Amino acid sequence: MFGVPELSEVLASPLVQAPMAGGGSTPALVAAVSEAGVTGFLAAGYKPAARMREEIEETRKATSRPFGMNLFMPSHDRADEAAVAAYRERLAPEAERLGIELGGAGDRSDDWDAKVADLLADPPALVGFTFGCPEPEVLRAFGEKGTVTIVTVTSVAEARTAAAAGAGALCVQGKEAGGHSGTFTGAEGTPLRELLPAVRQATGLPLLAAGGLATGAHIAEVLALGADAAQLGTAFLRCPESGASAVHKAALADERFTETAMTRAFSGRSARGLVNRFLVEHSPFAPAAYPDVHYMTAPLRRAAAARGDADVVNLWAGESFRLATEAPAAEVAARLLDELAATIQSR
Repeated sequence: MFGVPELSEVLASPLVQAPMAGGGSTPALVAAVSEAGVTGFLAAGYKPAARMREEIEETRKATSRPFGMNLFMPSHDRADEAAVAAYRERLAPEAERLGIELGGAGDRSDDWDAKVADLLADPPALVGFTFGCPEPEVLRAFGEKGTVTIVTVTSVAEARTAAAAGAGALCVQGKEAGGHSGTFTGAEGTPLRELLPAVRQATGLPLLAAGGLATGAHIAEVLALGADAAQLGTAFLRCPESGASAVHKAALADERFTETAMTRAFSGRSARGLVNRFLVEHSPFAPAAYPDVHYMTAPLRRAAAARGDADVVNLWAGESFRLATEAPAAEVAARLLDELAATIQSR
């Protein structure tokens, strides 16, 4: 309807560079992968609408290829104030050690209204949503602009909700994915290779598959399971064009970090990252309170990153993080596409 193109008509290949909020996605990264035949995604999370627009314009100056922008849905979590206060007290020694004050309350909407208005006035080719599904009116408004909408889902129930609301496509996120789970409710995730066929059976919408994918063989596998394309994030985190901090990039290759785990310790929402001291010590006590905990720990994380202290930084990473390399983004994109072609040809 509305003359919206199919997802396959917008994507340059069956490979998408995932939106990585908090710094990972940059105009330079998106432009580099887009020019290499991979559809790139910017991330609007944690940024005001004005900065989101600046990044869109920066990217357009660097590439004429289609790309996307991802938004966080406003938080409707009802935080337990006592639990948040107790967690603040628990983290006080961490703040004192780093010589900083823990953060206070912040915007719970992530500047949602301004971002939606800005994007509707001049949208990129794709607009994605994480942490829930927009109202049908919002999805319809983007459709009228000819923009493909993508809602991140982590269960069959969420997939059905997004389809009923009018989503143009779904990003099916398995629990192996790095960074925040896109779950609507905070429920435990499902392995991608189990979730993807179930969502494929439940809906006829185009599907992106995300979660622990790092090679061309992985991409071929999820395509065979019903995905229209694969979305990879951690694979691009160490690239020079990535905006991840130096301490984050180094940790991905540091033999001291051997595994990932889900945690609410840094943001109050479940996210997968490298297992470091902060994650181990504080995860059992972190309340389900997003973005309250995010704002609380933000000064801690900034100070630790500035000091190169990887034990107090949110080191988001998918389960296949060890396969990430520091090669330029275009080289990573070309390698993945070559591996995919070789895998398909060998069958």
